[in-house]
Amino acid sequence: MSIEYVYNTTFSLDNENKVSKWLIKAVETEGFSIGEVVYAFFNDNDLKELNNKHLNHDYFTDVISFNDSKGTVLNGNIAISIDRVRENAERYKVTFNDELLRVMVHGLLHFMGYKDSSEKETQQMRDKEDDNLKTF
Repeated sequence: MSIEYVYNTTFSLDNENKVSKWLIKAVETEGFSIGEVVYAFFNDNDLKELNNKHLNHDYFTDVISFNDSKGTVLNGNIAISIDRVRENAERYKVTFNDELLRVMVHGLLHFMGYKDSSEKETQQMRDKEDDNLKTF
């Protein structure tokens, strides 16, 4: 069981252990466990390039989840744009840290089967994110 962090920008977490413990708790609350999960942090342009290459989406995004989970064991890569997180934090008038934690748990929620394709799914995802943010 491990969560790794890869930094492709000047950004880095200053509290990796605390964040990892929180993410593990979020997953266990849903009846899942962490296998191998890698969080990779990028700038906007690099994440847009990944989005285009792997998903044929030619636009900026805050998070992309590459899910390789098996049953209740979560495995995969979660790519996050630090630029987009900063911009969204300003737009939604929340702290950078809260927005970062939101997208980090958002990626894991996708691994657990949560979707955000419809308004109802998006609201359910948002509620789960909010519940988890309260426990950090």
